Amino acid sequence: MEYVLTLIANPARATLDDSMARRVREALVSLGGDAGAIEWLAPGQACDIGFEMIVPDQAEAAARKALGNATLDIAAQPTLDRRKALLVADMESTIIENEMLDELAEFLGLRERIAAITARAMNGEIDFPEALRERVALLKDLPAKKLDDASKSIQVVPGAATLVATMKQAGAYCALVSGGFTYFTAMVRISLGFDADHANKLEINRDKLAGTVAEPILGREAKLETLIRLAAERQLPLTKTIAVGDGANDLPMLQAAGLGVAFRAKPTVAAASRVRVEHGDLTALLYLQGYRRTDFVVRPDKLI
Repeated sequence: MEYVLTLIANPARATLDDSMARRVREALVSLGGDAGAIEWLAPGQACDIGFEMIVPDQAEAAARKALGNATLDIAAQPTLDRRKALLVADMESTIIENEMLDELAEFLGLRERIAAITARAMNGEIDFPEALRERVALLKDLPAKKLDDASKSIQVVPGAATLVATMKQAGAYCALVSGGFTYFTAMVRISLGFDADHANKLEINRDKLAGTVAEPILGREAKLETLIRLAAERQLPLTKTIAVGDGANDLPMLQAAGLGVAFRAKPTVAAASRVRVEHGDLTALLYLQGYRRTDFVVRPDKLI
């Protein structure tokens, strides 16, 4: 089949059943296309339905209508180059639950003030580099040892470690590309098994934060450029890449990747993204590539 439609449930609830999958298949047939058999990737969690002679957007719309208010993620895509050889992932609010600038702001009683700026930047309402400089300036003179204290609050998003381990076993290269800070991306890279991390560097003066970030700042264009560079270094077409993120500075790389996934994304990012995951965890990115649950290399979602 030329295309595949994937239905994915939150694995904690496993709400997908045969009747739901059959309704979707019937909806595809009613559009006048050919629909293949229902292929279960994980019982109750994910399935594929191959199809032809239907525009993918129409297939998705038909599936959503057939399922009503069901809390499932739905994505239609070509079957060609479905399994990806390069993963480029945002870190904060994607691979980890936290926004680390907000965690650092907690030590100064500035969480609400800095979090408000973070939210506007991630929704694309204000320029990311300027927002980063403004927030970091507010942290001036914070003892550098607080970076380690903040790292203790990091919560890994469910499925992150399994996503990386499974793709790496299949031969893929996995990179973190973050608008956050190298102090934290290095920890996450080592703990979850990423091959590389790229992020911004906080400047420190006499064991205190200087209130500045080393230039140039890694933002939306740098994320896109990193995706393109890593693919070129591995002689991969962009169709063989997958990118995941949640904020406005992730959008260019999401739109350029062969499979760009807006993961629990900000409203403006979700609206501009072809594929969205709102209900599943990060193992949804494996199902989107056609991995079965039995293919997973399961790893605990925690820092070392």
